Amino acid sequence: SDCARPPRSFSVASGLPIPGTQSGWRDPSPPPVPMLGSVARTLSDPTAKVSPAMAASPAATGRAERASADSAAVVSASPSMALSASVSPPQQPAVPSTQAAQPAVTAGMVDDNSDFGEFRRFLERHQGLVQRPLTVDNRVRVSIVDAQGQPVPDVALRVHNAAGAELPVWARTDAGGQAWLMPQADARWRGEAAPWVVTARTRVGGQVLSQQMQWRPGQRDALQIRLEGAKPSRPRMDVAFVIDATGSMADEIDKLKRSMRSVAASVASMPGSPVVCYALVAYRDRSDAFFVRASDFTDDLNAFQKDLTALQAGGGGDYPEAQNEALHTAIHQLSWRGSATARVIVLLADAPPHQDYGAPHADHNARAAAARGIKVMGIAASGMDRAGELVMRQVSQFTGGRFVFLTYDNPDDPASGPGRHTNHEVSNYSVQTLDRLVARLLREEMARWPGA
Repeated sequence: SDCARPPRSFSVASGLPIPGTQSGWRDPSPPPVPMLGSVARTLSDPTAKVSPAMAASPAATGRAERASADSAAVVSASPSMALSASVSPPQQPAVPSTQAAQPAVTAGMVDDNSDFGEFRRFLERHQGLVQRPLTVDNRVRVSIVDAQGQPVPDVALRVHNAAGAELPVWARTDAGGQAWLMPQADARWRGEAAPWVVTARTRVGGQVLSQQMQWRPGQRDALQIRLEGAKPSRPRMDVAFVIDATGSMADEIDKLKRSMRSVAASVASMPGSPVVCYALVAYRDRSDAFFVRASDFTDDLNAFQKDLTALQAGGGGDYPEAQNEALHTAIHQLSWRGSATARVIVLLADAPPHQDYGAPHADHNARAAAARGIKVMGIAASGMDRAGELVMRQVSQFTGGRFVFLTYDNPDDPASGPGRHTNHEVSNYSVQTLDRLVARLLREEMARWPGA
């Protein structure tokens, strides 16, 4: 219900089972709303097999030695999530020292839910890279409004089939009272007969408010449900930064450290004075000084800044990293506040997730994030390949977030400095400095809150 406490730090070791990935496991932490209590265990894949620990290569061994020598590597972070297939290119090159000296990091942004047709074409062009697809056919936008037609944030949504059986499809409305439902993301339910029934449910004081509406997939792409008795509350936001802390991320981490206070001040200065909580999840890979470390939510910006300042980039070796495990930890193990909260993960990475580690996989985590009302804002740094872009964009799209990417004067040379160009398959984007863009997106999310 609140985050008025010092940050609690914890670690997840490589080679240990990740909670939620084994058959029969039950999430020990309470979900944000009781009706969604079965989400974590339902989204677990009982057939998934966890790969045995990979033998450390000479490159990985050297990487671990460098990381263990890094005295500042004692930071908080936690396991996470990811999505499609990653093709392992050569080892990531070290970031040129000239890049670190650049005064600014510039970035662009696209909204794949707004330009959904182009996003679908992007997925079709790269079908061969997808190992665990998230089917977005028959997508529908659900809007929840009160008796006066004002949006109602953080309302839980569930779907039943024509026979009344609940489908493994959940979502929560965002600050603007909207959510995307994509019931066919789970292959077991793609043949379900219409009509489907969407139930909206929230709690006001001790009263449970609920309303239903029928939906025939393929006939309507938008639903509006009126929830009588819902009342707006003071805006709240939980923001978790999930950061790839391997050596090639030094420049981006340093920039985030320098700009975090301005980002926080920009969000806090909004009308309505939102109560904002911050968490940090950092990850590297197996054989590094740490696997995943987390610092739980706090409203103490100084304490959060201290953890962020202590974070140093180091390690790395092979190209993919432990992004899946870090996102899974952020979704399931951080203390997200319950009702009447906007929830955002800012994922900053320059490499795709390992797909050979077994569960958790990104498709599980994308659905769990959507169920818990967590938007993922994926930020692709220099060096991110097409498979990594595919993962990051689909997780962001599925959860209603945006895809952000760094831009350069010469897209083939990150050392060329700030610019307007990128190698990602995007168009129609504007460019800002990264800190201003992140602050803008967080402010835009909060500005949609009724009364803000």
